[in-house]
Amino acid sequence: MSARPRSLRTALLGPALLLGPTLLLSACSATSSADPTAPSAGGPGSVAVTLTDDGCTPEPSTVPAGSVTFTVTNSDATAVTEAELVNAGGRILGERENLTPGLSASFSLDLPAGTYSMQCPNAATESTPFTVTGAAPTATADPLFATATEGYATYVKEQVAQLVTATTAFTAAVEAGDVERAKALYGPARLPYERIEPVAESFGDLDPAIDARIADVEDPTTWTGFHRIEKGLWVDGSTDGLAPVAQQLMGDVTRLDSLVQTTTYQPAELANGASALLDEVAASKVTGEEEAYSHLDLLDFAANVEGAQKAFELLVPALQQTDPDLVTTVQARFTDVGTALQPYRRGDSWAPYTELTPEQVRALATAVDALAEPLSTVSGKIVGSAS
Repeated sequence: MSARPRSLRTALLGPALLLGPTLLLSACSATSSADPTAPSAGGPGSVAVTLTDDGCTPEPSTVPAGSVTFTVTNSDATAVTEAELVNAGGRILGERENLTPGLSASFSLDLPAGTYSMQCPNAATESTPFTVTGAAPTATADPLFATATEGYATYVKEQVAQLVTATTAFTAAVEAGDVERAKALYGPARLPYERIEPVAESFGDLDPAIDARIADVEDPTTWTGFHRIEKGLWVDGSTDGLAPVAQQLMGDVTRLDSLVQTTTYQPAELANGASALLDEVAASKVTGEEEAYSHLDLLDFAANVEGAQKAFELLVPALQQTDPDLVTTVQARFTDVGTALQPYRRGDSWAPYTELTPEQVRALATAVDALAEPLSTVSGKIVGSAS
């Protein structure tokens, strides 16, 4: 899989506003040190990944099958800010991104034997082999976790089906040259995608094709997807030249629909995905970068939170048995985020991001940060207990 270009998302948000999480497929929030509840460095099931501009070699590079926690640390890398664990089929299983120098964060997974790679886009060496050997310890599967993963697979399929329907209407308006109708249909097409974005991101280059911003692409002439059309509609006020882009977007969304029909998930991925959606809020929605032309960032923000809440709620029956206090805390924090968003609702949509003051942005970021901290511990509690 080729590396996905990344934009300098956090550059758009001053230090005073960087209150949100950096949590893509993670088991703990990004901090100056690893999660104290995670396995100690060098301990069983623990892999240290240090980001450098040269690469991101996992230590050790071979582990036994079972529960594994990856602690990713950026000591001084400037070109590299993320690490991804990718399986032999090219799917991203776990990832930590937006790690600037001094930050460290973790993600946890139950891994079967096989060949994987640790990838760090923009490094001199972007991919390093990683191997899992043997068989995982025998454990009794918890039927509550099985119900959760089955429920999430159903939810993802439903959302992508909605995405196909909405994108069909949206791209038809673009191809017909109807700017105002295309504008009206843009937001509804974005909603289902934003609810399940980590799933799309796990399929390598599919997410950039659908959702890349101009800063994410090295050659602007190759820019495709929603945001390319967004610029044409809101900045250029025209659909000229966008028909091929609309056709490719429809094809990519159809491909995503096909892929999710056979995709399965492990319980930790639900928690990781919930954290990933909060990362999307913190990294681009709360900065106003995501919808730079339409300024519908709060629509994306709300959809990310909704998707994160769905993933978490599916895990609640199992978590109630092991940590009911955590369930109560996370549910209360979701309520707080919803309350913080409510003043900006405008009928079926949301206020333009440009209407928010810096103080209002800070308040939203603070609410997301308060939710991210307890939510980020969930996958660490699940890994090893759900297989």
